[in-house]
Amino acid sequence: MRVRTGLVTLVTFVLAGAVACTDSTADRSSSPAASTMAGHAAMGTPTTMAGHAGMSTPTTTVSGKGSPQQLRVQFDQLLGRHALLAVRLMRSVVLAAPDFREAAVASLQDNTDALSEQVASAYGAAQGERFQQLWQRHITDLFAYANGVAGDDASAKQAARTALMADADAYGSWVAGASKGRVQASDAAAGVRMHVEELMQQLDAYAARDYDKAYQIERAAYEHMFTSGATLARGSVAPELAVGLDAAPNKLRSAFSMLLAEHIELIIDAQRATFAGSPEFRAAAAQINANSTALAHGLGAIVGPQKGAEFQSVWADHVDGLMAYTAAVAGKDQVGKAEAEGKLNKLAVDLAVYFSGIVRDQRAVVPLTGAVTMHDRHLTTQVDAYAVRDYAKAQQLELEGYQQMLGVANTLVDAIQRSVKPGLPVGGSQTGGGGTAHR
Repeated sequence: MRVRTGLVTLVTFVLAGAVACTDSTADRSSSPAASTMAGHAAMGTPTTMAGHAGMSTPTTTVSGKGSPQQLRVQFDQLLGRHALLAVRLMRSVVLAAPDFREAAVASLQDNTDALSEQVASAYGAAQGERFQQLWQRHITDLFAYANGVAGDDASAKQAARTALMADADAYGSWVAGASKGRVQASDAAAGVRMHVEELMQQLDAYAARDYDKAYQIERAAYEHMFTSGATLARGSVAPELAVGLDAAPNKLRSAFSMLLAEHIELIIDAQRATFAGSPEFRAAAAQINANSTALAHGLGAIVGPQKGAEFQSVWADHVDGLMAYTAAVAGKDQVGKAEAEGKLNKLAVDLAVYFSGIVRDQRAVVPLTGAVTMHDRHLTTQVDAYAVRDYAKAQQLELEGYQQMLGVANTLVDAIQRSVKPGLPVGGSQTGGGGTAHR
């Protein structure tokens, strides 16, 4: 995948800059757009902990216009999750799964409300309202395409495709106006066209039971939308304030946040696919493996290939433990569940010890163990809820787990930057050290 290769390249070639810089830091015919929730959990910036390795769930409140860096983080997270929620909603239509579809609609509506609030905080209330109108129409037309696929109705699919392309153009025009020309309409429209093409392609593949292709495209759709948050953030501020969005620390933080959040979402996909049959499960599991490899390569570029390989080994055991728990849930095997939980508890300590070594602070073992345990609990309890068809609870746990992993990523990047910064070269040729004088 091009995005994934880009991550490894980014980590390898901009690390010195990153750590040397100071952080800136219903039924089928109904439309999901009509559904509303009594309340919503809007995703915000992950809470940066003052402690050396404390990790907590990020705040869920969008309030006021933050720095360009904060805006990017918020837009990244919300847009990335939008892609995943849209994928799951569209697939639920094809599967004729009305109970899950109802929960998926509610989650997507929540996410749309949160995005609209974020746009309002960045661009003003009127622009937030206009964005919400455009985004709701976008979702309605995605739903129409899914109905066309489910009904094997080529005419309905084509009509929905035409509407989605018009939505992309309307979005481009809106961004150009709202940003006062800082974002080109053609660029913004092209990004949304790619987004809707990927969503349609993954659904076509899924309906044809080409699960490998469907899950590969799903990941591409998530990553493209996650990384598009910078464009919305950049458009809301003067060019001189937007420069920091492309600084190496911010790119590194975004890349690791994307991959760690992707990890939990892919695990959830695989857990749920366990109930759908082995072909779909294998396709979802293959993407987990690819994500784990990308994470290991990224860490290896920072801490060396040996430590990267150590991470991949422990992380693979962690994934196996989660899948063993899932298999036990699907098989109603209480003994198997207990054994998997015991394995996960041990692996939480192993991962904590590994990460505490990376950040060079043994005091981090306890809070890190707590963070990994919380991550596991989100995943085990969500599959418990999904197994008994409590889809609203499963979706809420997915949101909480997604947010928590973003907080973990934020804290880890902070700690890694602090731990490796002292050993990097300082100065330039004018210092007489040729750029290699050490602290």
